[in-house]
Amino acid sequence: MFAVIKTGGKQYRVAANDEIVVMTLEGEAGAAVTFGEVLMLADGDNVQVGAPLVSGATVTGEIVAQARGPKVIAFKKRRRKNSKRKRGHRQDLTVVRITGIQAA
Repeated sequence: MFAVIKTGGKQYRVAANDEIVVMTLEGEAGAAVTFGEVLMLADGDNVQVGAPLVSGATVTGEIVAQARGPKVIAFKKRRRKNSKRKRGHRQDLTVVRITGIQAA
């Protein structure tokens, strides 16, 4: 059984015991989270596609860690102007282990 959920403006295909990296969620490691925006559920040949959401379906997970993504460098240089700017950015991320998928 797998599901497609939406969180942080992105969609993820998840199954039980999967670990996904999503945008920052509130909570410490070990806390439970529930994803209510389930776009699709599939269990063998039985497929439910929401319009836009599958009613009554939820996906539960457990926060594994609060982490940070790789450093991204934004470098701007204006030629012949003796002007340049270098800025770095690291996105805050949350690692979540999916514990269960509940249908309606």
